[in-house]
Amino acid sequence: MTEVINLRQARKKKVRAAASAAAAGNRLRHGQTKAERDNEETRRAKADRFLDAHKREKGE
Repeated sequence: MTEVINLRQARKKKVRAAASAAAAGNRLRHGQTKAERDNEETRRAKADRFLDAHKREKGE
């Protein structure tokens, strides 16, 4: 004898699995690791400090 399954639950499980697979693909395609985000933040901060140090003051 086969096991009885609830079709509504099986359908929802299939949809969740598809969404999970799509999310994993998006993370690979668009995501950044924490180290990459930290590097970018450090680079941006250094560039801002560099620009601030080289600003000219306006004369009166």
